[in-house]
Amino acid sequence: MYREIETRSVLVLGCGNVLFGDDGFGPAVVERLHERGTLPGHAHAEDVGTSIRDILFNVALVERKPKRVVVLDAVQVEGRRPGEVFELELGEVPGIQLTDFSFHQAPSTNMLRELRDAAGIDVRVVVAQAAHIPDHLEEGLSPAVLAAIDVAADRVLELCET
Repeated sequence: MYREIETRSVLVLGCGNVLFGDDGFGPAVVERLHERGTLPGHAHAEDVGTSIRDILFNVALVERKPKRVVVLDAVQVEGRRPGEVFELELGEVPGIQLTDFSFHQAPSTNMLRELRDAAGIDVRVVVAQAAHIPDHLEEGLSPAVLAAIDVAADRVLELCET
């Protein structure tokens, strides 16, 4: 992945733990993008699971940084329907930890802010409203979030072109 960080202008990072229900949304969208084969050559999509901080640290260290980073994840926020796909500003990312080593923890969101503010990287956060994130291991996305995968993949492709 280190090579892609330095050579691609758009990085798409699918966050989440596939062993915790809808938290596996980000990796599922990355998988769909690869299945479709429609990601442009200047973009790279990676399932980063629960390792986003490691990847962001590498992005911070490389000389040639991507122009845009798109983060994909599941959230639970008030007023949204399960499976709804939308964008969040970094300041709107819920601070609630969905699983251990979650994107929602302060070190990850702080690092994204630093990349945005100090390095000038356009950071986008595309999320789906989770229907169910269990407290214990439980694989599989809910029907609502499963239906959101293609919507999110389409949005990512739009973000790769702008």
